[in-house]
Amino acid sequence: MLWGCFAAGGTGALHKIDGIMRQDNYVDTLKQHLKTSVRKLKLGHKWVFQMDNDPKYTSKVVAKWLKDNKVKVLEWPSRSPDLNPIEHLWAELKKHVRAWRPTNLTQLHQLCQEKWAEIHPTYCGKLVEGYPKHLTQVKQFKGHATKY
Repeated sequence: MLWGCFAAGGTGALHKIDGIMRQDNYVDTLKQHLKTSVRKLKLGHKWVFQMDNDPKYTSKVVAKWLKDNKVKVLEWPSRSPDLNPIEHLWAELKKHVRAWRPTNLTQLHQLCQEKWAEIHPTYCGKLVEGYPKHLTQVKQFKGHATKY
């Protein structure tokens, strides 16, 4: 399992999760990688963190850490897993990694790191720019399938 983040200016950290992601290791991942990624992406102080409503992300432990660290979180509709633009990045990463056919977990992780870093900032920018249009279409179709 991987945790990653991005902004219009490119990709941030990509972190391998050993075992099952739980609320405690999610907080550890945020501690280690969120602010580092914010600095790398030069987001300054005016950024909003987006995550879906997976129970481990919305737990009291995570909510407290986000509040204590003054992380502004985008409000997220309850049944909308495919709204998150990072899903497009995961698909892009899978496509590039699959082409190399890694034969073990070490190779897989190394390839994921390399290919994540190679995702062009322009692609990330287009995902962010297209997001308002995507949301409008979801609203128009009242939550049903869209072309996205």
